[in-house]
Amino acid sequence: RLKAESGYGSESSLRRHGSMVSLTSATSGYSTTSTSSFKGHSLREKLAEMETFRDILCRQVDTLQKYFDGCADAVSKDELQRDTIVDDDEDDFPNTRSDGEFIHNNNGSKEKLFQCLSPKDINGIDFKGEAITFKATTAGILATLSHCMDLMVKREDSWQKRLDKELEKRRRIEEGYKSALSELKKKSHFRGPDYEEGPNSLINEDEFFDAVEAALDRQDKIEEQSHTEKWRIQRSSPVPPGDVYSTMGSHRFADKVEEMVQNHMTYSLQDMGGDANWQLVVEEGEMKVYRREVEENGIVLDPLKATHSVKGVTGHEVCHYFWDTDVRNDWETTIENFNVVETLSENAVIVYQTHKRVWPASQRDVLYLSAMRKILANNENNPDTWLVYTWLVCNFSVDHDNAKPTNRCVRAKINIAMICQTLVSPPEGDREISRDNITCKITYVANVNPGGWAPASVLRAVAKREYPKFLKRFTGYVQEKTSVKPILF
Repeated sequence: RLKAESGYGSESSLRRHGSMVSLTSATSGYSTTSTSSFKGHSLREKLAEMETFRDILCRQVDTLQKYFDGCADAVSKDELQRDTIVDDDEDDFPNTRSDGEFIHNNNGSKEKLFQCLSPKDINGIDFKGEAITFKATTAGILATLSHCMDLMVKREDSWQKRLDKELEKRRRIEEGYKSALSELKKKSHFRGPDYEEGPNSLINEDEFFDAVEAALDRQDKIEEQSHTEKWRIQRSSPVPPGDVYSTMGSHRFADKVEEMVQNHMTYSLQDMGGDANWQLVVEEGEMKVYRREVEENGIVLDPLKATHSVKGVTGHEVCHYFWDTDVRNDWETTIENFNVVETLSENAVIVYQTHKRVWPASQRDVLYLSAMRKILANNENNPDTWLVYTWLVCNFSVDHDNAKPTNRCVRAKINIAMICQTLVSPPEGDREISRDNITCKITYVANVNPGGWAPASVLRAVAKREYPKFLKRFTGYVQEKTSVKPILF
Protein backbone atom coordinates (compact mmCIF):
# COMPACT_ATOMS: atom_id res chain seq x y z
CA ARG A 1 0.00 0.00 0.00
CA LEU A 2 1.28 3.40 -0.86
CA LYS A 3 0.98 6.14 1.80
CA ALA A 4 1.94 9.60 0.62
CA GLU A 5 3.00 12.26 3.11
CA SER A 6 1.32 15.62 2.82
CA GLY A 7 3.15 18.88 3.16
CA TYR A 8 1.82 19.32 6.72
CA GLY A 9 3.23 16.00 7.94
CA SER A 10 1.49 12.89 9.09
CA GLU A 11 -1.32 12.77 11.62
CA SER A 12 0.99 11.46 14.31
CA SER A 13 3.46 14.28 13.82
CA LEU A 14 0.74 16.90 13.87
CA ARG A 15 -0.87 15.62 17.07
CA ARG A 16 2.49 15.41 18.79
CA HIS A 17 2.42 19.21 19.34
CA GLY A 18 0.05 19.86 22.22
CA SER A 19 -0.53 22.83 24.49
CA MET A 20 3.01 22.45 25.91
CA VAL A 21 4.72 23.73 22.78
CA SER A 22 8.28 24.67 23.67
CA LEU A 23 8.68 28.42 23.68
CA THR A 24 12.44 28.10 23.60
CA SER A 25 12.43 25.95 20.42
CA ALA A 26 9.92 28.26 18.80
CA THR A 27 12.29 31.19 19.25
CA SER A 28 15.63 29.44 18.99
CA GLY A 29 16.65 31.69 16.15
CA TYR A 30 15.29 34.81 17.76
CA SER A 31 17.56 37.42 19.26
CA THR A 32 15.97 38.97 22.35
CA THR A 33 15.59 42.67 22.66
CA SER A 34 18.07 44.45 24.90
CA THR A 35 16.77 44.94 28.43
CA SER A 36 18.03 48.50 28.44
CA SER A 37 14.66 49.57 27.06
CA PHE A 38 13.04 48.32 30.30
CA LYS A 39 15.10 50.46 32.67
CA GLY A 40 12.96 52.21 35.21
CA HIS A 41 10.49 49.36 35.46
CA SER A 42 10.28 47.39 38.66
CA LEU A 43 10.42 43.64 38.94
CA ARG A 44 6.80 43.58 40.04
CA GLU A 45 5.70 45.38 36.84
CA LYS A 46 7.66 43.00 34.63
CA LEU A 47 6.17 39.99 36.39
CA ALA A 48 2.71 41.42 35.71
CA GLU A 49 3.63 41.74 32.05
CA MET A 50 4.69 38.10 32.00
CA GLU A 51 1.28 37.15 33.44
CA THR A 52 -0.37 38.95 30.51
CA PHE A 53 1.97 37.32 27.99
CA ARG A 54 1.20 33.93 29.48
CA ASP A 55 -2.55 34.38 29.02
CA ILE A 56 -2.08 35.51 25.41
CA LEU A 57 0.30 32.65 24.67
CA CYS A 58 -2.11 30.08 26.10
CA ARG A 59 -4.87 31.33 23.80
CA GLN A 60 -2.52 31.25 20.81
CA VAL A 61 -1.42 27.72 21.62
CA ASP A 62 -5.06 26.62 21.77
CA THR A 63 -5.73 28.27 18.38
CA LEU A 64 -2.72 26.65 16.74
CA GLN A 65 -3.64 23.32 18.25
CA LYS A 66 -7.07 23.53 16.68
CA TYR A 67 -5.43 24.23 13.33
CA PHE A 68 -3.09 21.25 13.71
CA ASP A 69 -6.01 19.02 14.67
CA GLY A 70 -7.92 20.17 11.59
CA CYS A 71 -4.95 19.45 9.36
CA ALA A 72 -4.59 16.00 10.85
CA ASP A 73 -8.26 15.21 10.19
CA ALA A 74 -8.00 16.40 6.56
CA VAL A 75 -4.91 14.26 5.90
CA SER A 76 -6.62 11.23 7.43
CA LYS A 77 -9.65 11.61 5.15
CA ASP A 78 -7.43 12.10 2.08
CA GLU A 79 -5.47 8.92 2.78
CA LEU A 80 -8.69 6.94 3.20
CA GLN A 81 -10.11 8.23 -0.11
CA ARG A 82 -6.92 7.38 -2.03
CA ASP A 83 -6.95 3.84 -0.77
CA THR A 84 -10.48 3.23 -2.15
CA ILE A 85 -9.87 4.48 -5.72
CA VAL A 86 -6.61 2.68 -6.45
CA ASP A 87 -7.17 -0.10 -8.95
CA ASP A 88 -4.55 -2.77 -8.65
CA ASP A 89 -5.44 -4.30 -12.07
CA GLU A 90 -4.75 -1.26 -14.21
CA ASP A 91 -1.00 -0.89 -14.06
CA ASP A 92 -0.44 0.91 -17.41
CA PHE A 93 -3.55 3.09 -17.67
CA PRO A 94 -4.17 6.35 -16.04
CA ASN A 95 -6.77 6.66 -13.35
CA THR A 96 -9.82 8.65 -14.17
CA ARG A 97 -10.70 11.47 -11.82
CA SER A 98 -14.27 12.55 -11.14
CA ASP A 99 -13.73 15.58 -13.37
CA GLY A 100 -12.19 13.44 -16.21
CA GLU A 101 -8.57 14.30 -15.49
CA PHE A 102 -5.78 11.81 -14.89
CA ILE A 103 -2.37 12.06 -13.23
CA HIS A 104 0.64 9.75 -13.17
CA ASN A 105 3.23 9.73 -10.36
CA ASN A 106 6.95 9.31 -11.03
CA ASN A 107 6.80 5.63 -10.17
CA GLY A 108 4.14 4.97 -12.78
CA SER A 109 1.32 4.66 -10.15
CA LYS A 110 -1.82 6.66 -10.51
CA GLU A 111 -2.97 9.00 -7.69
CA LYS A 112 -5.90 11.29 -7.39
CA LEU A 113 -4.90 14.90 -7.67
CA PHE A 114 -6.12 16.80 -4.56
CA GLN A 115 -6.30 20.47 -4.48
CA CYS A 116 -3.89 22.11 -2.01
CA LEU A 117 -5.53 22.97 1.26
CA SER A 118 -5.75 26.67 2.12
CA PRO A 119 -5.03 27.72 5.74
CA LYS A 120 -8.30 29.61 5.91
CA ASP A 121 -10.21 26.49 4.81
CA ILE A 122 -9.51 24.74 8.13
CA ASN A 123 -11.87 26.13 10.74
CA GLY A 124 -11.32 29.59 9.35
CA ILE A 125 -7.87 29.96 10.99
CA ASP A 126 -5.14 32.16 9.49
CA PHE A 127 -2.14 29.95 10.23
CA LYS A 128 0.47 32.42 9.00
CA GLY A 129 -0.93 35.27 11.07
CA GLU A 130 -1.21 33.10 14.15
CA ALA A 131 2.36 31.90 13.74
CA ILE A 132 3.65 35.47 13.46
CA THR A 133 1.69 36.50 16.55
CA PHE A 134 2.93 33.44 18.44
CA LYS A 135 6.52 34.36 17.58
CA ALA A 136 6.00 37.92 18.76
CA THR A 137 4.47 36.78 22.04
CA THR A 138 7.31 34.40 22.79
CA ALA A 139 9.79 37.14 21.94
CA GLY A 140 8.09 39.42 24.44
CA ILE A 141 8.22 36.76 27.11
CA LEU A 142 11.91 36.15 26.51
CA ALA A 143 12.65 39.87 26.63
CA THR A 144 10.73 40.26 29.89
CA LEU A 145 12.47 37.20 31.36
CA SER A 146 15.81 38.68 30.43
CA HIS A 147 14.90 41.94 32.12
CA CYS A 148 13.70 40.11 35.27
CA MET A 149 16.93 38.15 35.42
CA ASP A 150 18.90 41.38 35.08
CA LEU A 151 16.93 42.96 37.91
CA MET A 152 17.42 39.91 40.14
CA VAL A 153 21.15 39.84 39.46
CA LYS A 154 21.44 43.52 40.33
CA ARG A 155 19.35 43.00 43.44
CA GLU A 156 21.47 40.02 44.46
CA ASP A 157 24.60 42.14 44.04
CA SER A 158 23.04 44.84 46.22
CA TRP A 159 22.09 42.39 48.96
CA GLN A 160 25.51 40.78 48.78
CA LYS A 161 27.15 44.15 49.34
CA ARG A 162 24.87 44.83 52.30
CA LEU A 163 25.64 41.38 53.70
CA ASP A 164 29.38 41.99 53.32
CA LYS A 165 29.02 45.32 55.15
CA GLU A 166 27.10 43.66 58.00
CA LEU A 167 29.66 40.87 58.26
CA GLU A 168 32.48 43.40 58.39
CA LYS A 169 30.63 45.40 61.04
CA ARG A 170 30.07 42.25 63.08
CA ARG A 171 33.73 41.32 62.78
CA ARG A 172 34.81 44.75 64.06
CA ILE A 173 32.33 44.55 66.95
CA GLU A 174 33.55 41.08 67.95
CA GLU A 175 37.17 42.24 67.85
CA GLY A 176 36.26 45.27 69.95
CA TYR A 177 34.45 43.06 72.44
CA LYS A 178 37.40 40.68 72.74
CA SER A 179 39.77 43.61 73.20
CA ALA A 180 37.56 45.18 75.89
CA LEU A 181 37.22 41.82 77.63
CA SER A 182 40.99 41.42 77.63
CA GLU A 183 41.43 44.89 79.13
CA LEU A 184 38.85 44.15 81.82
CA LYS A 185 40.82 41.09 82.86
CA LYS A 186 44.00 43.14 83.19
CA LYS A 187 42.68 46.22 84.96
CA SER A 188 40.84 46.79 88.20
CA HIS A 189 37.39 48.35 87.84
CA PHE A 190 34.91 49.37 90.50
CA ARG A 191 31.35 49.86 89.30
CA GLY A 192 29.27 48.10 91.93
CA PRO A 193 29.39 45.04 94.18
CA ASP A 194 28.95 42.43 91.47
CA TYR A 195 30.79 44.05 88.56
CA GLU A 196 33.70 41.59 88.74
CA GLU A 197 32.49 39.20 91.42
CA GLY A 198 29.59 36.86 90.80
CA PRO A 199 28.54 33.59 89.15
CA ASN A 200 28.85 35.28 85.73
CA SER A 201 32.25 36.78 86.44
CA LEU A 202 34.32 37.68 83.39
CA ILE A 203 37.23 35.62 84.74
CA ASN A 204 37.28 31.95 85.65
CA GLU A 205 37.92 30.51 89.10
CA ASP A 206 41.66 29.95 88.61
CA GLU A 207 42.19 33.51 87.39
CA PHE A 208 40.06 34.78 90.30
CA PHE A 209 42.21 32.87 92.76
CA ASP A 210 45.48 34.07 91.21
CA ALA A 211 44.29 37.69 91.27
CA VAL A 212 43.32 37.48 94.96
CA GLU A 213 46.64 35.85 95.84
CA ALA A 214 48.57 38.57 94.00
CA ALA A 215 46.62 41.32 95.77
CA LEU A 216 47.20 39.75 99.20
CA ASP A 217 50.93 39.39 98.47
CA ARG A 218 51.12 43.10 97.63
CA GLN A 219 49.39 43.96 100.91
CA ASP A 220 51.83 41.75 102.83
CA LYS A 221 54.81 43.61 101.35
CA ILE A 222 53.32 46.97 102.24
CA GLU A 223 52.63 45.71 105.76
CA GLU A 224 56.20 44.47 106.23
CA GLN A 225 57.56 47.86 105.22
CA SER A 226 55.33 49.86 107.54
CA HIS A 227 54.48 47.82 110.63
CA THR A 228 57.80 48.34 112.40
CA GLU A 229 57.53 52.13 112.36
CA LYS A 230 53.84 51.96 113.20
CA TRP A 231 54.39 49.85 116.31
CA ARG A 232 57.08 52.21 117.63
CA ILE A 233 54.53 54.99 117.97
CA GLN A 234 53.51 55.02 121.61
CA ARG A 235 49.80 55.44 122.06
CA SER A 236 48.50 55.99 125.54
CA SER A 237 44.77 55.56 125.90
CA PRO A 238 43.21 55.43 129.35
CA VAL A 239 42.16 51.96 130.40
CA PRO A 240 38.87 51.93 132.29
CA PRO A 241 38.83 50.12 135.65
CA GLY A 242 38.35 46.38 135.48
CA ASP A 243 34.99 46.58 137.22
CA VAL A 244 33.57 48.47 134.22
CA TYR A 245 33.91 45.35 132.08
CA SER A 246 32.09 43.19 134.62
CA THR A 247 28.73 44.89 134.15
CA MET A 248 26.22 44.13 131.42
CA GLY A 249 25.15 47.74 130.87
CA SER A 250 21.71 49.26 130.38
CA HIS A 251 21.70 50.11 126.65
CA ARG A 252 19.12 48.77 124.17
CA PHE A 253 21.42 45.95 123.01
CA ALA A 254 22.26 44.79 126.54
CA ASP A 255 20.16 41.61 126.41
CA LYS A 256 21.62 40.69 123.03
CA VAL A 257 25.16 41.20 124.28
CA GLU A 258 24.51 39.01 127.30
CA GLU A 259 23.05 36.29 125.08
CA MET A 260 26.07 36.33 122.77
CA VAL A 261 28.51 36.25 125.71
CA GLN A 262 26.80 33.25 127.28
CA ASN A 263 26.70 31.36 123.97
CA HIS A 264 30.41 31.88 123.39
CA MET A 265 31.33 30.88 126.93
CA THR A 266 29.20 27.74 126.60
CA TYR A 267 30.06 26.55 123.10
CA SER A 268 33.25 28.27 121.94
CA LEU A 269 35.41 26.91 124.74
CA GLN A 270 34.36 23.32 124.16
CA ASP A 271 37.10 20.89 123.26
CA MET A 272 37.03 19.94 119.56
CA GLY A 273 38.59 16.53 120.02
CA GLY A 274 35.27 14.71 120.00
CA ASP A 275 33.66 16.74 117.23
CA ALA A 276 34.37 15.06 113.92
CA ASN A 277 32.99 18.02 111.98
CA TRP A 278 35.95 20.23 112.88
CA GLN A 279 38.94 19.78 110.60
CA LEU A 280 42.44 20.84 111.55
CA VAL A 281 43.70 22.95 108.62
CA VAL A 282 46.73 24.75 110.10
CA GLU A 283 49.15 23.89 112.91
CA GLU A 284 52.10 26.16 113.65
CA GLY A 285 53.67 25.64 117.07
CA GLU A 286 51.11 26.49 119.75
CA MET A 287 48.59 27.74 117.19
CA LYS A 288 45.98 25.47 115.66
CA VAL A 289 43.25 26.49 113.23
CA TYR A 290 40.13 24.39 112.70
CA ARG A 291 37.38 24.71 110.12
CA ARG A 292 33.92 23.24 109.65
CA GLU A 293 32.70 23.44 106.03
CA VAL A 294 29.26 25.02 105.75
CA GLU A 295 27.60 26.46 102.62
CA GLU A 296 24.23 28.16 102.24
CA ASN A 297 22.83 29.10 98.82
CA GLY A 298 26.29 28.74 97.34
CA ILE A 299 27.89 31.09 99.92
CA VAL A 300 30.69 29.75 102.10
CA LEU A 301 29.87 30.20 105.80
CA ASP A 302 32.65 28.03 107.22
CA PRO A 303 32.97 28.58 110.99
CA LEU A 304 36.61 28.93 112.02
CA LYS A 305 38.15 28.29 115.39
CA ALA A 306 41.72 28.92 116.41
CA THR A 307 43.56 28.16 119.64
CA HIS A 308 46.84 29.76 120.64
CA SER A 309 49.06 30.25 123.68
CA VAL A 310 51.11 33.43 124.09
CA LYS A 311 53.74 33.96 126.76
CA GLY A 312 54.16 37.20 128.70
CA VAL A 313 50.72 38.76 128.18
CA THR A 314 47.43 38.63 130.05
CA GLY A 315 43.93 38.05 128.72
CA HIS A 316 43.00 41.59 129.72
CA GLU A 317 45.81 43.03 127.61
CA VAL A 318 44.98 40.92 124.57
CA CYS A 319 41.28 41.79 124.69
CA HIS A 320 41.99 45.46 125.39
CA TYR A 321 44.06 45.90 122.23
CA PHE A 322 41.61 43.85 120.22
CA TRP A 323 38.66 45.99 121.36
CA ASP A 324 40.21 49.48 121.60
CA THR A 325 39.44 51.40 118.40
CA ASP A 326 42.20 53.93 119.14
CA VAL A 327 44.87 51.38 118.25
CA ARG A 328 42.93 49.45 115.64
CA ASN A 329 44.97 50.71 112.70
CA ASP A 330 48.23 49.82 114.45
CA TRP A 331 47.73 46.10 113.93
CA GLU A 332 44.78 45.67 111.56
CA THR A 333 46.02 45.84 107.97
CA THR A 334 42.83 44.87 106.12
CA ILE A 335 40.78 47.94 107.11
CA GLU A 336 40.51 50.90 104.77
CA ASN A 337 38.64 53.13 107.21
CA PHE A 338 36.33 52.83 110.21
CA ASN A 339 34.41 55.00 112.62
CA VAL A 340 32.45 54.59 115.83
CA VAL A 341 28.80 55.03 114.89
CA GLU A 342 27.52 55.02 118.49
CA THR A 343 29.00 54.54 121.96
CA LEU A 344 26.54 52.45 123.95
CA SER A 345 28.54 52.26 127.19
CA GLU A 346 32.10 52.22 128.44
CA ASN A 347 32.46 48.63 127.27
CA ALA A 348 30.22 48.54 124.17
CA VAL A 349 30.36 50.47 120.88
CA ILE A 350 28.87 50.16 117.41
CA VAL A 351 31.53 50.30 114.69
CA TYR A 352 31.30 50.69 110.92
CA GLN A 353 34.34 49.72 108.89
CA THR A 354 35.22 49.11 105.26
CA HIS A 355 37.88 46.63 104.29
CA LYS A 356 40.43 47.09 101.55
CA ARG A 357 39.27 45.70 98.27
CA VAL A 358 41.07 42.60 97.04
CA TRP A 359 40.46 42.64 93.28
CA PRO A 360 38.58 41.00 91.64
CA ALA A 361 36.45 40.46 94.75
CA SER A 362 34.10 43.31 95.60
CA GLN A 363 34.80 45.59 98.51
CA ARG A 364 33.21 44.59 101.82
CA ASP A 365 31.93 46.63 104.70
CA VAL A 366 30.61 45.54 108.09
CA LEU A 367 28.55 47.16 110.85
CA TYR A 368 28.89 45.48 114.22
CA LEU A 369 28.53 45.88 117.96
CA SER A 370 31.75 45.31 119.88
CA ALA A 371 31.54 44.56 123.59
CA MET A 372 34.25 43.64 126.11
CA ARG A 373 33.54 41.62 129.24
CA LYS A 374 35.44 40.26 132.26
CA ILE A 375 34.24 36.94 133.63
CA LEU A 376 35.43 35.33 136.84
CA ALA A 377 36.16 31.69 136.05
CA ASN A 378 36.67 28.71 138.28
CA ASN A 379 40.23 27.61 138.77
CA GLU A 380 41.30 24.62 136.73
CA ASN A 381 42.20 21.42 138.53
CA ASN A 382 45.87 22.16 138.25
CA PRO A 383 47.67 23.17 141.45
CA ASP A 384 50.63 24.46 139.48
CA THR A 385 48.62 27.04 137.56
CA TRP A 386 46.26 29.83 138.61
CA LEU A 387 43.39 30.85 136.37
CA VAL A 388 42.82 34.52 137.20
CA TYR A 389 40.10 35.86 134.89
CA THR A 390 38.54 35.11 131.56
CA TRP A 391 38.22 38.09 129.23
CA LEU A 392 36.05 38.17 126.16
CA VAL A 393 35.41 40.50 123.24
CA CYS A 394 32.41 39.66 121.06
CA ASN A 395 31.68 41.40 117.75
CA PHE A 396 28.36 40.70 116.05
CA SER A 397 26.49 42.40 113.23
CA VAL A 398 23.66 44.82 113.94
CA ASP A 399 21.62 47.39 112.02
CA HIS A 400 21.83 51.13 112.49
CA ASP A 401 20.09 54.03 110.78
CA ASN A 402 23.36 55.94 110.48
CA ALA A 403 25.13 53.18 108.53
CA LYS A 404 22.74 51.56 106.10
CA PRO A 405 24.00 49.28 103.28
CA THR A 406 24.97 50.98 100.01
CA ASN A 407 25.73 49.86 96.46
CA ARG A 408 29.36 50.76 96.94
CA CYS A 409 30.16 47.74 99.11
CA VAL A 410 28.84 44.28 99.85
CA ARG A 411 27.65 44.14 103.46
CA ALA A 412 29.19 41.19 105.32
CA LYS A 413 27.72 39.67 108.49
CA ILE A 414 29.95 38.57 111.36
CA ASN A 415 29.83 36.84 114.74
CA ILE A 416 33.34 36.85 116.22
CA ALA A 417 34.68 36.22 119.70
CA MET A 418 38.14 36.65 121.19
CA ILE A 419 38.21 34.65 124.46
CA CYS A 420 41.36 34.94 126.57
CA GLN A 421 42.21 33.06 129.75
CA THR A 422 45.14 34.23 131.88
CA LEU A 423 47.16 31.40 133.37
CA VAL A 424 49.74 32.22 136.07
CA SER A 425 52.48 29.88 137.22
CA PRO A 426 53.36 30.68 140.87
CA PRO A 427 56.84 32.22 141.12
CA GLU A 428 59.48 30.59 143.27
CA GLY A 429 59.84 31.81 146.81
CA ASP A 430 58.70 35.31 147.51
CA ARG A 431 59.36 36.70 144.07
CA GLU A 432 56.78 38.89 142.42
CA ILE A 433 54.85 37.68 139.45
CA SER A 434 56.60 38.61 136.25
CA ARG A 435 55.67 38.19 132.64
CA ASP A 436 57.70 35.01 132.59
CA ASN A 437 55.04 33.52 134.85
CA ILE A 438 52.12 34.52 132.61
CA THR A 439 50.56 32.66 129.71
CA CYS A 440 47.47 33.75 127.78
CA LYS A 441 45.36 30.95 126.35
CA ILE A 442 43.46 32.34 123.36
CA THR A 443 40.38 30.90 121.70
CA TYR A 444 39.30 32.79 118.62
CA VAL A 445 36.06 31.90 116.81
CA ALA A 446 34.71 33.51 113.64
CA ASN A 447 31.45 32.98 111.79
CA VAL A 448 31.44 35.20 108.70
CA ASN A 449 28.91 35.54 105.92
CA PRO A 450 30.86 37.40 103.22
CA GLY A 451 27.75 38.24 101.17
CA GLY A 452 27.87 38.61 97.41
CA TRP A 453 29.43 35.69 95.59
CA ALA A 454 32.95 34.37 95.20
CA PRO A 455 34.33 30.89 94.40
CA ALA A 456 34.21 28.63 97.44
CA SER A 457 37.77 27.45 96.82
CA VAL A 458 39.00 31.05 96.89
CA LEU A 459 37.20 31.93 100.15
CA ARG A 460 38.50 28.83 101.88
CA ALA A 461 42.04 29.32 100.63
CA VAL A 462 42.06 32.96 101.76
CA ALA A 463 40.70 32.05 105.20
CA LYS A 464 43.32 29.32 105.61
CA ARG A 465 46.04 31.78 104.69
CA GLU A 466 44.88 34.95 106.46
CA TYR A 467 43.60 33.77 109.87
CA PRO A 468 46.93 32.33 111.07
CA LYS A 469 48.72 35.46 109.81
CA PHE A 470 46.24 37.66 111.64
CA LEU A 471 46.70 35.84 114.96
CA LYS A 472 50.50 35.89 114.70
CA ARG A 473 50.52 39.56 113.71
CA PHE A 474 48.12 40.64 116.45
CA THR A 475 49.68 38.64 119.29
CA GLY A 476 53.14 39.83 118.25
CA TYR A 477 51.88 43.40 118.39
CA VAL A 478 50.44 42.85 121.91
CA GLN A 479 53.68 41.30 123.15
CA GLU A 480 55.72 44.23 121.84
CA LYS A 481 53.34 46.85 123.26
CA THR A 482 53.19 45.28 126.76
CA SER A 483 56.78 44.14 127.17
CA VAL A 484 57.83 47.30 129.02
CA LYS A 485 54.53 48.03 130.73
CA PRO A 486 53.16 46.91 134.06
CA ILE A 487 51.10 43.76 133.98
CA LEU A 488 47.42 44.48 133.44
CA PHE A 489 45.34 41.71 134.95
